[in-house]
Order: sequence, then C-alpha cells, then structure tokens
Amino acid sequence: MLEDLMCLEDVRADSHFFDELGADSMVMARFCARVRKAGGLPPVSMKDVYRNPTPGGLAAALADPAAVTVRPVAADPPMPEPGGGQPHYLLCGALQLLTFLAYSYFVALVGVRGYAWVSAGSGPVGVYLRSVLFGGAALLGLCALPVLAKWVLIGRWRPVRVRVWSLGYFRFWLVKTLVRSAPPALFVGSPLYLLYLRALGARIGRGAAVFSRNVPVCTDLLSIGEGSVIRKDSYFTCYRAHEGMIQAGPVTVGKEVVVGEATVLDIDTSLGDGARLGHASALHRGQAVPDGEYWHGSPALRTEGGRPPVGAARCGSVRRAVHGGAQVLAVLLVYLPLALGGVSLLLAQAPQLAAVLEPGPTALTTWTFYEEALVASLVVFFGAIPLGLLVIVTVPRLLALPITPGRVYPLYGFRYGLLRVITLMTNRRFLNRLFGDSSYVVPYLRGLGYDLGRVEQTGSNFGTDVKQDFPYLTSVGSGTMVADGLSVNNAEFSATSFRVCPVSIGPRNFLGNRIAYPPGGRTGDNCLLATKLMVPVDGETREGVGLLGSPGFEIPRSVQRDTGFDQRRNDRDPRRPPAAKNRHNLATMAWYLLVRWLYFFLVSLLFAVAAELYDVLGAAVVAVTNTAALLLTVLYFVLVERAVISRHTPGPLFCSIYDRRFWLRERFWKVPSEAYLRIFNGTPFKNVIWRSLGVRIGSRVFDDGCYLTERTMVTLGDGCTLGAGSVVQCHSQEDGVFKSDRSAVGPGCTLGTGAFVHYGVTLGADAVLAPDSFLMKGETVPTHAYWGGNPARQNGRTEDTAGRGWER
Repeated sequence: MLEDLMCLEDVRADSHFFDELGADSMVMARFCARVRKAGGLPPVSMKDVYRNPTPGGLAAALADPAAVTVRPVAADPPMPEPGGGQPHYLLCGALQLLTFLAYSYFVALVGVRGYAWVSAGSGPVGVYLRSVLFGGAALLGLCALPVLAKWVLIGRWRPVRVRVWSLGYFRFWLVKTLVRSAPPALFVGSPLYLLYLRALGARIGRGAAVFSRNVPVCTDLLSIGEGSVIRKDSYFTCYRAHEGMIQAGPVTVGKEVVVGEATVLDIDTSLGDGARLGHASALHRGQAVPDGEYWHGSPALRTEGGRPPVGAARCGSVRRAVHGGAQVLAVLLVYLPLALGGVSLLLAQAPQLAAVLEPGPTALTTWTFYEEALVASLVVFFGAIPLGLLVIVTVPRLLALPITPGRVYPLYGFRYGLLRVITLMTNRRFLNRLFGDSSYVVPYLRGLGYDLGRVEQTGSNFGTDVKQDFPYLTSVGSGTMVADGLSVNNAEFSATSFRVCPVSIGPRNFLGNRIAYPPGGRTGDNCLLATKLMVPVDGETREGVGLLGSPGFEIPRSVQRDTGFDQRRNDRDPRRPPAAKNRHNLATMAWYLLVRWLYFFLVSLLFAVAAELYDVLGAAVVAVTNTAALLLTVLYFVLVERAVISRHTPGPLFCSIYDRRFWLRERFWKVPSEAYLRIFNGTPFKNVIWRSLGVRIGSRVFDDGCYLTERTMVTLGDGCTLGAGSVVQCHSQEDGVFKSDRSAVGPGCTLGTGAFVHYGVTLGADAVLAPDSFLMKGETVPTHAYWGGNPARQNGRTEDTAGRGWER
C-alpha cells in the first residue's frame, strides 16, 4: 500500500517512513486513510505512525490487541425530529434580532436620561456627585439583570438536551449573552467574580480562585471546592454544542484542586480533592480524576511529575473583602465619573469640541463640520498610537520593580494589583496585530521587555497574536520563529498566592499555533513545537527533535522536502530580511492603520448625526444608531476583506516565506478584522456573514464561536455544529516554509469545544471531533466516525442518556 502511494519499488519492513523514504505528514495521513478504508485492518492514526516509524514496527504494534483503542459506540437515545427546520431557524433569528433592538433601546433610554441628569449638575462637584450616583445605579442594574433573567427564564440549570434554534435554545442564548456581557465578567481573578457566579447558582467554596475569562453559563451545574484554582484560558462552561443540540452537564472540581492553563473540562467531568490537571489538557465526557492524582493530556491520563504547585500564602477573607471593596470604589469613584461626568465637563469647557460632538441644526449641511470631524479623528487616532507605545514601554517597567521573580506573594494585595496592570497594559491586541508578521515586531517585543538576544531576522519572527503575563522574564533564542497563538505563562497562581517565573524558549526553534508555554518547559535547541503541543515540563531537555500532541511525544524535526526552501534563508544576512519583504510589510501596516482610522471616522460621523437628531427623535435615535453602527461594522469589514483578496484569493499554496504570494497572505490576515464576528456567535446571522466572506457554507449551521483563518478555503456542510473556541486553519508555517490547502467539514459534523482542524482535512458526514482535539493536516475522517485526542484518532464514545429539565 505504501509502495503504491509513494510510487516506490521497494519498501522494506525496517524502512523509516521519514528518514529513508522521504515521506512527510501529509503523505502518511493519506496512507492512514487508505489503511482505514481497507477491510480487515485495524485503524491507524498519525500518532501510531510517529511512534512506530517503520512498516514492520507499525504492523507489530497494531497486531497487539491492547494497542487498538477503539471502543464500541453507544447509540444515542432516540430524539424527536426537528420541530420545523428552516422556520424554526428563521424564527430564532428574528427573536434574537428583536431582543437586540429592545435591549439597545432600553440601554439608550437609560443612558441619555442619565447623561442629561448628570450634565444638569451645578459645577464640577455637582457633576461628579451625580456621576457617582447614576453610575452606581446603572452598575447595579447591569449586574442584577443577568441574574434576574437567569432565574426567571431558566430557574435552576439541570442536565438537559435542547435542540438549537428552538424556543428553548433562544432562552439559553439570551441568558448566555447577558451573563457573559455583564460588568462582573470583567473582574475575572477577583473575589467579585466569584460572588457573581454564586449569585447565578454556582457552588464555589471559600478561598477558591478563577482566572479564566471563559465565563461558565450553566452555573447551577458548576461546583468548585475550597482552595481550588482554575487558571487562565480554560473552558468549564458546563454545556457543549453537540450534534445540533445544546447539552448541559455538571463539572465538579473538588477541594485544593489545580486546573492548568488552556484546559477544557467537558460536561460530566470531575476532579477529586487535591487532584491536578496539567496545562493544555482536557477531560472528555465521563472522565473523573481520583483524589490526589495528577493527570495530563487530551484526553487526560494519570501520570507522575508535573510542575510543582505554588506555595500557599496568607490570604484570608478580610484581604479578599478589602480587595473587592477597593475595586468597587475605584469603579464608582474614578472610572464611571470620568466616563460620565468627564464628557459633560469637557463639552462645557471646550465649545469647539462641542460643535463637533453636538452639532447644531444645520451643522451637517456644512463642509466645516466634516472638516473638523476629519481633523479631530486624525489627531485622536494617530496621536493615540505613539502615546500608547510610550506608555506601555515605560510605565509597566516601573510597576514591575517591586515584584521579585520566584518569590511567592499573596493574592489580592499591592503586588497582585501591579501584576494585573502589567498584564493588561502589555497585551494590546491593536499593537500586536500592527507589528506582528513583520520585522518590526522584534523591536516592539523588546520594548515590552522580551529578551530576544541576537535576532536572526526573517521578517516573520512572530505572528500577530502573542501574549504574556510578565514580559520582563520572557526570553526567546536566536533563529526561533513563532506562529500565532503563543501564550507565555510566566505567572503561576494558587488559590492564595502567585509568583512570576522566567520562561525561556531555546534557539532555532519553531513554535506552531495555540501553544501555552509554561515556566520550566523542557525544550532546548533546534526543536519543532507542533500546533497545540503540551510543552513537557519534566524529563530530559529535548533538542534537535519535533514534539507533537498532548502529552507531547517526539517526531522528526523536519522532512527532506522542506530543506530546499532553507537555502535562500541561509544565503542571506541573518540580521536583515529581504528589503522587498520589509517594503511589503510597511505597506501592509499602512493599510492596516488606514482601514482602522477610516472605520473610526465613519462611526464618529454616525454618532454625530445621532446627536443632531436626538432633539427630534429622543432615545430612539441612539438605539437606532447603535444598530446602524453594528451593521456598518459588518458591511465595512466584509468589503475590506473582499478588497484585500481581490488580487489574490487564498488558495492551496506551497512556497517559501520569501515568496510574494505568502506576503499577500500575511496582508489578508492583518488588514481585515474578525473581532466583530464574536457578537454573532450562536445566531443565524453569523452564517450570513461567513457566506459573504466566501465560506462555502450549508444551511442551518450552528456556530458557537468557531474561527476560520482562510474563509474562502473552508467548506461547511448542512447542519454542522461548531463548538466554542474551535478552529479550522487551512495553513501551517514551519520554519521558512508555508503550506496551505482546503478543508471540508461534512454535513452534520460536530467540532467540539476548543477542537482544532488543520489544512487538507476532510470530515465525512455526521463525524464528531471531540473537545480539545487536534485533527492533523491531510487526515480523512470517515462518515459517522468519532475522533478525539491530540493528535486525533478514531475512538469510541459514551454518549449521554436522556435528560429532563427546562426543555425536552
């Protein structure tokens, strides 16, 4: 079979797939698909191929019954047929639109009346006091609204299955949207956030701490024991989107538990008292970690070792209460008065600015108004960029001085506040996107505090999405290239304390997408860290190898086919990328700034029109303007993306990073925006936007928060279910080589929470990819198959039993 696939005449049983035969992962993925289609052979995955890289070794491993992990598939209990198909789909969208309009009008009505009352205050003191009173009332109302809506519309969450697009789903979506958009969701990592979750029905013990911004929805099904900690970027939402349904189920975290960064806890999972779950790991449905054990991997398995926990510190109820009270006072006495009363006082003291923001009856008919608005937008937008750069390269450095690396500090104190400010200030998405994928990201990261040593400049050293907790303890070796999604986790937390630790990434490495790199990562010189790798934290330091999966295992560092692209890189000055690439990147950055400024200007004009019409139409014009601004955002960035790809539509490509076609792909990633798409998660409107962006998408697709990197290269079949945080990425960039191909998700497929689909992939109809799984490039998933793991392979499943609750 391998001889036929690779057009070879003689393949010995001891021939090495990669070193001797010259195969790569795409070839071996096709080989695995052929084996799976052949009758009488056990299923084989890329993980099996990497662990047994010869035909003889692979055959021997698969001949062992213990190596075959496929379990019998338990059938779903029968479910009623959809109640109306397309009519329910349209009805749900109409209800979501009406809800948005009603909520916009309510917020506008309260906001404009509150602003008028604040502006009527006598002098600065009167305006300030009224700002505090109105801001406090508004804050209390916005915090109470989702809690009230949850208890009225849902009551107490129970394990349940509800079809998407039904009336029951509409109630779920409404509560989810309110819960995640409320002000307490901004206080992640604070005791105030835990109070909010308790008010929503979660059972959270004393002294627990949560640092993940992925807000749980079915909160009555969440239990977190005393002294437990859930670290950042973790999913524990107590629901999942699966095969056209929303399934709610419990997530139980015992006492003194540590849940690592970038983890996924599926429904019906639990961790016993004193258990630990490693970073970049997942518990699939039905998994339970016993008391005191350490598990890691996706799906997680019992193991030994792991990072040592952070030592405890004195952090009692008084400290937590003082910290929460200080946050509330800061919002009420500082932030809200500045937002509400500051505008009123500014307009009173600056008549020229008032003429722009509050135009008179005939202002919009004169060119002077537009000229002043144009100049003001230019000054504000382009003036804020150098000012912001100056602030973030100076202020955080001063704030970091009192924090000693390696020392354990208690939470919710002075130094904890400094750390949160440093993290917030040094992770600005606008600037990361501006400088990423260019030569200029190197001085930018150095300005933030990265130690980059002697840089081998490639023009693509870092992508547009890199984040860190404490940049002054981050070092990256010479010749290393980093794709998007790197998270440097140099702050470690327990339920009572934190410490900052150095994170060192070795020289001549390549880091793929979505990697959470912890302190003490055991990778050294010349390593390939594959996408979604769980970086090893124990054992010997790996050098000169590739690492793949969760938990990570060794694979070849590179393949023969790619070495030809390295010659151009080796023949040039390592300190300077080609001048042509620098010029192209500068042009891309200019387009990025121009597109953002023009959008800022158009939105400003839109609200200026609303200010003129307010005296005639009242609060309704503010609500209409909010809706119009959202519509403008969608239309504007759809047109921008179409314009960017008009000369070079993304398609299959295999080239060097010094090829102009790759530079155009970098422009496609940078200039358009995708942030606005999050607003439409879980609604039919996101399918409309995907289609307008070039996605080949079927009918009634349910998208709970999927990200498509190259929209025109993705096909989504009818009735697909795309889980929160899932990704379909149609490219990879390894060292100096760029590869891309189309991917197709068949009708009825499910991508679980946090699942990652690589390029050149085909999922057959009704296939399921488990949460946090990584489906490697070139894989073909058969119809009705269930695949899971990192890397994903064919697996069994234990599906849910019928549930009863607020929706049957």
